[in-house]
Amino acid sequence: MRFIRNTAAILYVLLWISCIYSFAQNSIYSIVTCPGEDTRTQMNISWAADTSASDSYLLYTKSGDRKWKKAEIVMPEQYLCPVFDSVYSKTSSGENFYESALFMKCNASLSHLKPDTEYAYKVISASENGDTSDIHYFKTSGANKWSACIISDFHTYTPLPKRLDAAMGVIDKVHDYDKNIDWILHMGDVCAWGGSYSFWKRLYQEDYFKKYMWAGVNGNHDNMTRKYLLTNDFFRNANYYPRNGYKGEEGVCYYFRYNNALFVMLNNENMRSDEGLAAAREWVRKVVTANPAQYIIVCEHYQWFFGESGKASQYGRWSDLFDELGVDLAIAGNNHIYLRTGALYQGKETDGTYGTVYVQTPSSDNERGVAIKDSLSANTDIIKYRWSEGDKTVGAMHIKVTNKGMTLVLMNRNGEIIDRFKVL
Repeated sequence: MRFIRNTAAILYVLLWISCIYSFAQNSIYSIVTCPGEDTRTQMNISWAADTSASDSYLLYTKSGDRKWKKAEIVMPEQYLCPVFDSVYSKTSSGENFYESALFMKCNASLSHLKPDTEYAYKVISASENGDTSDIHYFKTSGANKWSACIISDFHTYTPLPKRLDAAMGVIDKVHDYDKNIDWILHMGDVCAWGGSYSFWKRLYQEDYFKKYMWAGVNGNHDNMTRKYLLTNDFFRNANYYPRNGYKGEEGVCYYFRYNNALFVMLNNENMRSDEGLAAAREWVRKVVTANPAQYIIVCEHYQWFFGESGKASQYGRWSDLFDELGVDLAIAGNNHIYLRTGALYQGKETDGTYGTVYVQTPSSDNERGVAIKDSLSANTDIIKYRWSEGDKTVGAMHIKVTNKGMTLVLMNRNGEIIDRFKVL
């Protein structure tokens, strides 16, 4: 990545060139803001550009600089991305087709940002078929308190657009509850088939990707094609997350700091074997040990418990390490049933001053929910709450963090509060 300080001559020339070719639209797309390793001063921006638009660059400034007089230019690292090309998929009208998705993948790293500050940016192409993107925004961390929306499992699928509509609708409700949310966190399965680039491209057109930083984990649906080709390359190349994961998981497993919280993001798809799990556990131990923080939050896609019965799932693979490392909050998705525990240590509920609270998000696409049984058959002493609307479930969460604790709220599609709990 080449960084250019604001130089009037360079800026004016590049803007002049971009204006000449402004007639060519949509050569830049799939713009998404991802966290840098320390979001107080760093942010990662990802976008795609047509192969004819190989000279795209990022222009950013503080959002109060309305005339962009203090804007700075960042030239991205870019490469030709063939990962999604010729993947068997479906068009938005439901017809079978092979994706035509050969593009320049562009990754820009912003550093030396000011904490607790809102920034604006746009992506500009100086090539013949180039254009200028809409303005996007993000806010760096650093405030004494912050909040976010948490959502998962909406399986973007262009033949069924109401899935995405339902998810964005419940984010609307979280936003109505707190119009000052700082970013959005997802627990995976944001695409029905992660190998279908047209699904990612459609997802990134939503306004919430223009307004906020997004961070998330790789879900099993994000990891596959219609033909069940499985690879984390889809998730890696659809985003630009920090490349601080372990071997083979760079940009898929990653960690970042959001003010007083350390987020550790895992990929279940490479933890199916004992060897894969051991590698992930050792990485988590190293990351948490080397990055002390007031709050430690671990995120993965697969559920901690099966919401129908209460039987342990991923909880049994991680609880001992979370006890050892002092993990405060563990968030997952996948089961399509909301479930949370009290603060747990060595398998028992504590008074809340220590231990890990486990929570898993419901689905949010109004289509793939799972009904719950009236009573649990396992872990009745540690599971505190469950919720589902059956197969037509839409829910999301809000998290507010201060130096005194974390408060999480579950909301349904109407913005009604279904559950509320605190992590001390």
